[in-house]
Amino acid sequence: MPINQGFLPEFDHEMATTRRFLERVPENKFDWAPHPKSMKLGALAAHLALMPGWVKETMEKDVLDVAPGGKPMEMPKAGNRQELLALFDKNVAAGRAALVAANDDARWMKPWALQANGQTMFSMPRVAVVRTFVLSHSIHHRAQLGVYLRLNDVPVPSTYGPSADEQKF
Repeated sequence: MPINQGFLPEFDHEMATTRRFLERVPENKFDWAPHPKSMKLGALAAHLALMPGWVKETMEKDVLDVAPGGKPMEMPKAGNRQELLALFDKNVAAGRAALVAANDDARWMKPWALQANGQTMFSMPRVAVVRTFVLSHSIHHRAQLGVYLRLNDVPVPSTYGPSADEQKF
């Protein structure tokens, strides 16, 4: 089985679960954070909405510099839940299309690097980037979003099994 075919069911499952979390982000809490050092809820949700599109960046480029010339890249923001979900859906579609097109297993093994102002933060084979930097990283932030939802008395969706709020999955 080609590598991309192994990733597609996992990507689809994780993105469907993530969308259920994003659908519950309360619009009146975009500026809320559980602690001064924590990301605001709206920023966390927007970050999560961008991540599926990173598959495209990973498969189509050899390097991504997030601060070219020392200036951090501008990240899209969402002003409300509708914009947040549109951003997520756009990135899921781009990420999934990139996965479908990534049918050259040799390319999956070639290195990819994340840089900031020309300095390499990490470099690893694309297969590891998609697994860790995209999927595991998304799962991590989705769990973080679940805590934010819980602290705001928003029912937390089931994920890999029932949640305290949903007995189905």
